Amino acid sequence: MKNNIFKFAFFLLISSTMMANVSLPNIFGDNMVLQRNSEVKIWGWANPKEEIKLISGWNNQEYKVVTNNQAQWELKIKTPEAGGPFIISIKGYNEVILKNILIGEVWVCSGQSNMEMSVSWGIDNGDEEAKNATNPNIRFFTVPKLTATTPQNNLLGNWTESTPETMKNFSAVGYFFAKRLREDLKNVPIGLISSNWGGTPAEIWIPEEVINNDPLLLENAKKLNEQEYGPRQPGRAYNAMIYPFVGFKIAGTLWYQGESNVGSAVYDKTLSALITSWRKVWQDDFPFYYVQIAAYKTGSNNFSNVMVRDSQRKLLKEVSNTGMVVISDVSDTIDIHPKNKKAVGIRLANLALKNTYKTNSNLVESPLFKAFKTDKNKAILSFDYAEGLHFAGKTSNQFELAGADGVFYTAEALIKNDQVILTSKKVLVPLKVRFAWGNTIQSDLFNKVNLPASCFITE
Repeated sequence: MKNNIFKFAFFLLISSTMMANVSLPNIFGDNMVLQRNSEVKIWGWANPKEEIKLISGWNNQEYKVVTNNQAQWELKIKTPEAGGPFIISIKGYNEVILKNILIGEVWVCSGQSNMEMSVSWGIDNGDEEAKNATNPNIRFFTVPKLTATTPQNNLLGNWTESTPETMKNFSAVGYFFAKRLREDLKNVPIGLISSNWGGTPAEIWIPEEVINNDPLLLENAKKLNEQEYGPRQPGRAYNAMIYPFVGFKIAGTLWYQGESNVGSAVYDKTLSALITSWRKVWQDDFPFYYVQIAAYKTGSNNFSNVMVRDSQRKLLKEVSNTGMVVISDVSDTIDIHPKNKKAVGIRLANLALKNTYKTNSNLVESPLFKAFKTDKNKAILSFDYAEGLHFAGKTSNQFELAGADGVFYTAEALIKNDQVILTSKKVLVPLKVRFAWGNTIQSDLFNKVNLPASCFITE
């Protein structure tokens, strides 16, 4: 009996000690990067009504807060210009010291397998790139694959420095993005949070109530069948792989996903809901840059892949502070996982350097359809980012025209003053145009920096 009482007392002592300890979500840890020149939120748990003191190593400033009755505390601290390494001390009943912290730029890399894909999967020149990946100013946090039916308050994982070993298993797109950013941003550290799951549709990355409250998205989500290789239910990855670090101050998000939504006629609405919902919970209109999926053979005699790519193009006008890279020239129509991930990461970084950091004023965007007008039997098309517009060969057979009957015919195309002029003997009054309209058609229209035009169809 005495033995049992002793055991119980010991259990209570251990429990109360554990409860009282100041603790933090794993997103806050040694080697992390905090967003520079910001007010960043740091939060955790401790005993209710316990006073928490935080001291920031860059200026020795002390911040205080009292834990609430739910055993939670939260502080907002100011970060300086890029630098480090620093330490942060957080003291209550016990003391937690976070070491080797850098102040820089933090980006979330999310999506499905093409964002997840690392050197270890086999990418172009991967082993050589990994050999040169030692860079203590690039830091990685990999979110493990988890699902949950409700939003979670923590996740497993830890921050690591970029080394040949850690880089080998991290998002290659993310790594090349960070490497390119550092070329222009010089001494600014880059932190990447990788939260990806191959084979997943966008719906699982969106809060469940957002899908349930939108009849169009809900109807579309019901068509997602269970698969062996991953979850399909709305919200499940968001709850376990995004929500636990919502509020961790970020510079922006990179997104590479869409292959598992092929066939959806409302992908632009779906991705729009994702961007809007993430910005809402972060309370931040951060930039969102994404990759247009590659041309790929999907079924036969359908347009399921090209429709998603066109939805991605349309989203640019529907949601502000977004950007898209087109990769049809560095992809392979028979491999759903294009191996040239370096070009993808660099193109995303160039968008960020131009639009977010304003350090680059060069042309970094692909030609995007803007408008068309008719002149008798001609259709005259204009494009954004069209300087130096040219075909890969002497001409192009990727443009099609349709008249009142809606039947498309291949058009003859020529370029004049960065506009494309189309004619077809079979279409005397052009009403509709489409370009590179096929699952496996890789664009043959480029601008002066040799970035390929996006496919499109006029409404």
